[in-house]
Amino acid sequence: MTDTTGAGAPTPPGGDAEWPAKVADQIVDLVDQIRDKTTGPAIRAARTVVFGLLATMLGTAALVLFLVGLVRFVNVYAPGGVWVAHTIVGLAFVGSGLFLWARRYPSADAAE
Repeated sequence: MTDTTGAGAPTPPGGDAEWPAKVADQIVDLVDQIRDKTTGPAIRAARTVVFGLLATMLGTAALVLFLVGLVRFVNVYAPGGVWVAHTIVGLAFVGSGLFLWARRYPSADAAE
């Protein structure tokens, strides 16, 4: 017979009184495993996209502020008007662009 004298659920004959808790723990473990395999990668991808966009926006803002500061710095310390500052900064960008453009392909000597 089953023991119904206790305050808890009836215990099956020869059975474990903790079986409802064990079954509930197994169900919770199974749900956690499924959630980790399905939503875990999705959450990781979403975080990567969000933080990547945030870094891109902050980097763009920092670059713009740096360029404005560079033009103002050159404008203060270079004689002449603001066109001199624009010319100096423009020449610096053209020079760096030409340098990078020349390095875009390996030289013919290195390929042989």
